[in-house]
Amino acid sequence: MAANFFEVWGKESPATMKAFMDFAGALQNNSGLDAKTFQLVYIALQASRGAVDSVKAHAGFAKAAGATREEVAGAIHTTLMYCGINGVSDCLVEALEAYDAAP
Repeated sequence: MAANFFEVWGKESPATMKAFMDFAGALQNNSGLDAKTFQLVYIALQASRGAVDSVKAHAGFAKAAGATREEVAGAIHTTLMYCGINGVSDCLVEALEAYDAAP
């Protein structure tokens, strides 16, 4: 099984990981967006890049923030207008499976 990036990063450079996570948290908490909207925007942006693992993780965060399955899919579908099918084809199935599996 491949190593988890965050586990390796945290082990190899805990100070930089903490600094990044603090920065990311400050951005999220001061974005002017509610948690659900932030997650849906983040999912769309990451899907446009084809960042499957990030989209999978944030599908669960979006669900916890109150997003529906249809909203998660819609955020990914919206990327079709911007970047074409690549991000959608890579991310849609994984995101919906992660959403369904999230508590």
